[in-house]
This record gives sequence, structure tokens and C-alpha cells, in this order.
Amino acid sequence: MKAFNSIYRSVNSVCSRQGDRASALARCGFCGSATSNSKFQPDFGLLFDIDGVLVRGKTPIPAAKRAFQKLVDASGQFIVPVVFVTNAGNCLRQKKADQLSHILGVPISQDQVMMSHSPLRMFSKYHDKCVLVSGQGPVLDIAKNLGFMNVVTIDMLRETFPLLDMVDHNRRPRLPSSPIVNLPKVEAVILFGEPIRWETNLQLIVDVLLTNGSLGSSYINSTANHLPLLACNMDLMWMAEAPSPRFGHGTFLVCLEHIYKKVTGMELKYEALMGKPSELTYHFAEYLIREQAAERGWRAPIRSLYAIGDNLMTDIYGANLYNRYLEERASSSTKAVAKAAAVAGAGGAGGTGLRASPSTTTTTGTTTTTSSSSTTGTTSARVSQEVDCGWESELAAPSATSCKSILVCTGVYNPRTEIPPDAGHATIKETVFHGHRDFRFDPGLVEPGHIVQDVEDAVELIFQQEKMLGTPV
Repeated sequence: MKAFNSIYRSVNSVCSRQGDRASALARCGFCGSATSNSKFQPDFGLLFDIDGVLVRGKTPIPAAKRAFQKLVDASGQFIVPVVFVTNAGNCLRQKKADQLSHILGVPISQDQVMMSHSPLRMFSKYHDKCVLVSGQGPVLDIAKNLGFMNVVTIDMLRETFPLLDMVDHNRRPRLPSSPIVNLPKVEAVILFGEPIRWETNLQLIVDVLLTNGSLGSSYINSTANHLPLLACNMDLMWMAEAPSPRFGHGTFLVCLEHIYKKVTGMELKYEALMGKPSELTYHFAEYLIREQAAERGWRAPIRSLYAIGDNLMTDIYGANLYNRYLEERASSSTKAVAKAAAVAGAGGAGGTGLRASPSTTTTTGTTTTTSSSSTTGTTSARVSQEVDCGWESELAAPSATSCKSILVCTGVYNPRTEIPPDAGHATIKETVFHGHRDFRFDPGLVEPGHIVQDVEDAVELIFQQEKMLGTPV
């Protein structure tokens, strides 16, 4: 009887919440006249990619501004939680927020922006170590803003060891020189994004890895275990103003991986891979959605995420991968509860503390290849035990039960290009799969939930999915 009453209260609560939502929507219609004191309690959040969805390089996509006018009320406040999830990593969140505010004509805070490097805040075990950072933009400021206290840049290494950078003949030192500054030994390498001088960065990163962080030394013989390497942004290509996609940080990673293997005969290993499509990124994005909802006083748990992107291999793959993780997590929890109930019913619980088994997949490069359409129980890049506190203990367990992918046709995706149906065909990885080496091709993960023309159509679709009355069709 108690169980029945509990179920009745839950159903009644859901019905009441849906009634409140319908009432609020009927009053405002979500056509720009919504008010912040509406009783509407959103139980979903939106994750927007930026390049190819909202902008092409520095040029705004016309549909973007129209879409966001539908997502704010008369006072300019968002009517649902919104987070911008970009694989860019060459600036601070505040700068990106300012750019978006200008482009979209609505106020965006830095707490609504997630760069590819944002999850590095959680890797506190490296914050007091000497880390080498590669990328462009204010890399020192970015690293310190993320919590790193002892940072060395590629330029600092080059100035200290000028004889190491020899590809560009015009930049070679005229006379041999001795190190002017004694830099500390590098203990980890962090790759924020594509650098400007690839040859310099490739050379010095390989030097650091093969000398175990001591650049004054020659290469060591054993390369089985190199320094920890953490990479952000795996985009092979991205969409700017050019008619075709441009090389991204993923292309730089391909170069680094092949050079390392060519020199050592061994695979380069990553301590962590961040940015889309890594599950770490989506877990962190959901945390930001929950934080935003709590700050606005929205008490309804976030149950659904909608991820809007233009790239099958990052935006769609990542959203579907996280959706698979959420489904598996819900299934594991259900099985654990059923098992506990069965044991308790048999009188055998005995204080054993039965609980769902924690996720065991790590974020290292060698283990992010476990995802496939036939083995849904081993998805990639989950909560890493390498992080001091697991993601779920650090950010709280996810409340969402689904992450729905929506593909737009204004960026990398070309609707005229089809994916070969035979996933085992030898040419798929060469001609179609642009994902990172450590993420397996899985036809199910690159299949979008919906395909629409642009971001405005995506917002209208979400309104329909959520039964938000009065929206345009």
C-alpha cells in the first residue's frame, strides 16, 4: 500500500507539473513575451555548438539571431537553460560570451559557455605540476584560469633551448647559445588547440615526451611510458567562411600521433581526451545546465538534453554517445534496485550495501575505442578513475535520462554526402570517419535524431517536442 501511495504521489506530481507548464505556456505562447515569474519549470536544457551552427568564422548565420529571440523573455532572460558547447580553446570563456552576446543580441554569461578545455578544472591532480601547454591565444591565462599554477609555453621552451627549433632556416640561431633560464622539468603536456607554427610545436612536444620532460638531455631509450598527455578538441575539420571545411586541432593530433609512432614504433597514449565527442564534455555540460537551472530557481529536474550541431563526427557522435551512457546508467540502476529488492525479499540483504556498479571505462586514449553498435555496455570516455574524484562524485550524478541530437545543414555537414552502409568496408575510416583515432566508427552514433536546415528550425522542433504551445511551425 505504501508503494502504491508513493507511485500515486509521483504521478500526481508529474501531472501537476505538466498542468502548470501548459497553463504558463498558454498565457505567454513563448513568442518573446514570457515573463520570469512564470510558473513554467523547464525540465530540459539546450546545448548549442557555435561554429557552423551560429557563425561561420566571424560571420553570423542569419537564423541564429532569430532563434535566440525565441529563447528569451521580454527582459532578455532565457526561458530554458542554455549552454554553448564549443571545441574552440583559444580564448577565455568571458571573451567568447561577449562575442556571442554581440552576435545573438541577447546577454550571455561566461557560465553559459563551455570551451573544449573547461573539463580540465576537474583534473586537480595536475594543477600543481609543471605543465607544458600548446595552442594559440592567451594560453598562460587560460591555463591559470583553469587552476594550473606552474605553466610553461612552447615559446618559453624555444627561448630557453633555441637549438631545438631548426625547421625554419630563418629562425635558426646565428650562434650557439646556452640556456638563459632554468625552466622546471615538465611533468605533463596539455594540448589546448591547433598552434600557429605546427613544425615548432610538433618538434618540441616530441622532444618533451622523448626526454621525459628534461629538454637538456638526449632522447631516452625506453618510450613505453611517456609523460601524461591531455588533449582538448579533436575536430579534424571545422567550418569557417571558406566553402570547404578547414583543418582543426584533430589534424594536428594526427600529425603528432604519426610522428611519435614513426620515431618510436609505439602508439602515443592520452591521459584524457576532452571536447566533443568525449562523454566527459557532455557530463560537464549537463552540470552547467543544472547549475543554471538552480540559479534561476527552476526546481524541476533536468530530464532531457538537446544537442544542436553541424558535425556528424563530433556533435552528433558525442550527443549519441552520451545518450547511450545515460540509457546504460538508467538500466544499471534499475537492475541494481531490482537485485537489492530481490535480496531483501529473500532476507539476505544483511547490510551488504548493494549499489549500482560504478563506471569503469577510463578517459585514456587506449580505452576510448570500446564503443560499438553491438556492445552498448562499454561506451567510451566515461568517468575516469584517473581524476581525483570521479566525475559523478565531483559534479553529482546526472539527472538527465536522454540526450537528443539535432543536425543542422549550415556547417560541416553536407546533406549530399552519404555514409556507406557497410561499417566494415575498408574505406570508411579513410574517406568518411573523421573522428579521432581512439573513437571507433559506429553507424548508430553518427545517426542524428533529427536533421533540420538551420538553428532556428532546430529551436522550433524542440518547442514542438516539448509541447510548448504557441510556437511557430
